Amino acid sequence: MTDWVLRLIDAGGYWGIFVLMVLENVFPPIPSELIMGIGGIRVGQGRMEMGWLLFAGTVGTTIGNYFWYMIGHRLGFGRLKPIVDRYGRWATLEWKDVEALDHIFGKYGQIVVFVFRFMPAFRTMISLPAGLFRMGHFRFLLWTSGGALVWNIVLAYAGYILGQNFRDIDKYVGPVATACVVGAVLFYLWRLATWKPRG
Repeated sequence: MTDWVLRLIDAGGYWGIFVLMVLENVFPPIPSELIMGIGGIRVGQGRMEMGWLLFAGTVGTTIGNYFWYMIGHRLGFGRLKPIVDRYGRWATLEWKDVEALDHIFGKYGQIVVFVFRFMPAFRTMISLPAGLFRMGHFRFLLWTSGGALVWNIVLAYAGYILGQNFRDIDKYVGPVATACVVGAVLFYLWRLATWKPRG
């Protein structure tokens, strides 16, 4: 994975960063930590400029998230009810829960989207409910790009400061991301085993 990312960045420059960040948000197994970290290393080597790196990475992230937002938006809140009524058991959801989530997104959607940008397993997933619950396009794009920019600055400057030692971060980031995914799966299984409709 690392060698493939390196080759694409070195061959494509800022366009390589952009494409990888779009893909990272459509297919989350490609880690943004690695992409932007390598970009930061290239800035330290004088092969890239930080401003353009952050621009390419943030636009790519926003477009990748917008892809999932539009899927949710096209599906729409109204079409959810028959799905929840039929398959709610497997999602451990009732329609009351969906209405509560709709209220949360209506009131605090921008905060939810912004904060989730910093969570390894959930930063892409949050785009789908944002679209489902009809969060406004402008609000979604603004807060997604804002959160993405902050996260990309952290990653790019970590690569810039740590240089080639940045690869060592993968020893820690990888297990943390895996732990988040495993934790989410275990939580879901627990919810599935203990869930009962409230009637």
